[in-house]
Amino acid sequence: MTTALLVIDVQQVLCVGQYAAFDVDGVIDRINQVSRKARAAGAPVIVIQHETKGGEMDHGSEGWKLSPKLETKDGDVFMRKTATDSFHKTELADILKSRGVTDLIICGLQSDFCVDTTTRRALGHGYPIVLVSDGHSTLDNKVLTASQIIAHHNETLSNIESFGPRVRLEKAGEVSAINPGAKR
Repeated sequence: MTTALLVIDVQQVLCVGQYAAFDVDGVIDRINQVSRKARAAGAPVIVIQHETKGGEMDHGSEGWKLSPKLETKDGDVFMRKTATDSFHKTELADILKSRGVTDLIICGLQSDFCVDTTTRRALGHGYPIVLVSDGHSTLDNKVLTASQIIAHHNETLSNIESFGPRVRLEKAGEVSAINPGAKR
């Protein structure tokens, strides 16, 4: 299998309370749908957690923990990061290379921070990407609603051409990149 699934920052602080992402329960359900499909196909599932020092995402804190609604398995790869870019000062590039990964599926939180930055960085590393269009979310900001931000990132990321590899949008129920022989 040459495709890996990146599940970014589905952590308690972004799933409940004041910082809960828009439609987070639905997003987690759709992420679980894709991750079940990935595991069944033998694709690596890489679960990424953001951490801070002196904040609500401190390593080991309640906010740092994964949402209990997110399905994970013993065979998943769990990785910590400290920047919006999942490649920055992490072992992600080495993990992907060691497993022969050539394509990525990306989902998680937040659309306008870690999902956006990781997607752009992955393009720069040469990975074609399926962005699960209904599998990422964020919060309203002072300018846009969360649904506008999600739509904006789906549109923007899928129209980046300068890296060579492209982002293709697929809804969770239609993700085909992990199926052997799927259309590209």
